[in-house]
Amino acid sequence: MILKPSTIITVASFLLACLSGCNDLPCADKPADRKVVAKSPAMEEASADLVIRNAKIVTIDKENPRAQAVAFRGERIIAVTSNADIERHIKGGHTEVIDAQGRLVVPGFNDAHIHFGFVDPDYIDLRYVRDPKIITEKVKDAVAKAQPGELIRGGRWEHEIFYDRQWPTKELIDSVSPSNPVVLSRADGHSDLVNSYVIRHSGITKDTRDPFGGEIQRDPVTGEPTGIFKETAKALLKYGDVRVRLSHEEQQERRMRGWQAAFDMARRCGVTSMQLPPGGDFEIYQTFKDMGKLTARVYIGGSFTTNRQQLRRYAELQKKYPRDGDWIRFGYLKGFIDGTLGSGTALFFDPYVDAPEKTGLPQMSYEELERRIVTLDKAGFQIGIHAIGDKANHWVLDAYEKAQRANGRRDSRHRIEHAQVLHDDDTPRFAVLGAVASMQPTHCITDKRFAKKRIGTERCQGAYAWRRLLDAGAAIAFGTDYAVEPIDPLEGLYATVTRKDRAGEPGEGWFPDQKLSMEKAIELYTLGSAYAEFTEDRKGKIKKGYLGDVVIFNNDLMTIPHDEIMSSKVDYTIVGGKVVYKRDRAN
Repeated sequence: MILKPSTIITVASFLLACLSGCNDLPCADKPADRKVVAKSPAMEEASADLVIRNAKIVTIDKENPRAQAVAFRGERIIAVTSNADIERHIKGGHTEVIDAQGRLVVPGFNDAHIHFGFVDPDYIDLRYVRDPKIITEKVKDAVAKAQPGELIRGGRWEHEIFYDRQWPTKELIDSVSPSNPVVLSRADGHSDLVNSYVIRHSGITKDTRDPFGGEIQRDPVTGEPTGIFKETAKALLKYGDVRVRLSHEEQQERRMRGWQAAFDMARRCGVTSMQLPPGGDFEIYQTFKDMGKLTARVYIGGSFTTNRQQLRRYAELQKKYPRDGDWIRFGYLKGFIDGTLGSGTALFFDPYVDAPEKTGLPQMSYEELERRIVTLDKAGFQIGIHAIGDKANHWVLDAYEKAQRANGRRDSRHRIEHAQVLHDDDTPRFAVLGAVASMQPTHCITDKRFAKKRIGTERCQGAYAWRRLLDAGAAIAFGTDYAVEPIDPLEGLYATVTRKDRAGEPGEGWFPDQKLSMEKAIELYTLGSAYAEFTEDRKGKIKKGYLGDVVIFNNDLMTIPHDEIMSSKVDYTIVGGKVVYKRDRAN
């Protein structure tokens, strides 16, 4: 989105107005456990703007793993030390002090793989729906509020948690949406359910051929499309004219409110940095930054393309948002080589157990994958490829190896996004090639419901294999894949230390030999993610000289029972030495 100057002024005026109350932003009333200490001009050089003391600080700094207090000046940390030593930093005139009262303090969370953006209040959220009839009712309610022809969007449904575990069909929504296009995305975003309205408008019939890398799911008796479109088949869909009820100004205001809601959600969860695949809106982040309202640092990627015009644009973005920046930076180029386990489109060497005729859907040939990777590596870009199945991961590692042979080895930190199911022979290749495994631990506890059914026990031993990768010397970065999974890092931490479903099933967890300690899980979510974006020299640790991004929790995640992890709360989120979120203790 390109904002005109007049629009930016309108946006700025709107945000200043809607945020003037501040609520839990830095200008909120200071809580009881924060106070201002009188200024001492003689100690001006050593004084801090903000101090946290009486804390249990897990620094993720091997040279100083634990501390009681931390001091911030400007955006940086100036001391990580004891309660006694921190006193010399709180003799300045406007030093703000937070008494942590023994609470846990950790580095701010860095989500290494997140599809962050505008929160649409009209989007139909179907996460955790077990009864498909609820989908019908929610679509009916949305249609009642819409004009004929207006697009109805929703998603995050997961058929594997439906009572019947069957794929939904267009009949589920046709009767309540005769005059509106409806598209409901599966939780993984790789399959869409649409109604007959969309199928007709798209000119799709039982005779329409599947595109390369895609599948039109069909009724086994009639051959008619069921309403499920997978991977590249989604590009065949046309939704018709979308009638907009709002003026341009009203749309812009609604959009800005949606972005503010997204930032609010992130800071409530302690997310202080985010790494976005292609599609990130540099302009919107810059607008929030210019207004002093950007509360998370962003690393925004581009598309996995060798188009010269596009690469020239990326080169310009690299200059405008360079790697040595701290707030908005140009990131990696992301592509896809396969689909997902849940949609049955991830690429495997051997067939699916529950669909012996299928091995997955490659999104391009290996030759094309290799050509693009070698070209982009030579141009100096960081690359991240979505790979789920064992064959998909093998292909990407082969292509990275070919790029090193062709162009020479450098500190490229090429990534595999997800790296979910690995063949034993490929696990050590991550360390050998210097490739980063960008993984999302909640995928483990979501997908384990159906993983064995899809690919069998043997292949599951190489699934979400965090411990095996670490033991082989690989670099791992943790994230969420929001909005595929919830943005809250606590769910990922819970998944990493338990490998159990969210209800807390009995036993030791799913392939428990791959569990990690809480401290290691936090490290991969902070320092590990910082490494993946070339910022481990200034992020991911609570250390003198590092950026002042930290989180204070109400519970000690290091010691509480596992069943209390996800119910814990962020009490403070601090970004660049400023409190950007404070929880109301009554909630």
